[in-house]
Amino acid sequence: MKTLFAKKSEVSQKWLVIDADGMVVGRLASQVAKILRGKHKPVFTPHVDTGDFVVIVNADKVRFTGNKLADKAYFHHSGYPGGIKKEVAADIMKKAPERILFSAIRGMLPKNRLGRRQLSKLKLYSGPEHPHKAQNPETLNINIQ
Repeated sequence: MKTLFAKKSEVSQKWLVIDADGMVVGRLASQVAKILRGKHKPVFTPHVDTGDFVVIVNADKVRFTGNKLADKAYFHHSGYPGGIKKEVAADIMKKAPERILFSAIRGMLPKNRLGRRQLSKLKLYSGPEHPHKAQNPETLNINIQ
């Protein structure tokens, strides 16, 4: 029996909409990363982009468990000596709530060209509206607590 490898021309990619209202950040991020990679499909091939497009709405209504909203810190560096910046999750949720989900999903994808291509298929919106109606996206219900 031969091993079948998916080719880029043979892969069909769907558009999926996920409502993130009330979902836990990490659990949602792991499911979305699986869909972006294409691991939910039987034709999954590690070196081919077999994943679907994912539109996440209500990204401002995700939640953290425990005290993570007050305690979890996100760091970035300006590139200069002593230029490390620290922000708490509660502050990021006020300013740009999409960044929380974006960084969680980005950390679960491969760190190479393929991972960057898969991450470009993620569309995040803090409200209930999105501009991707023309793609006829399907609503996906993820049953996680």
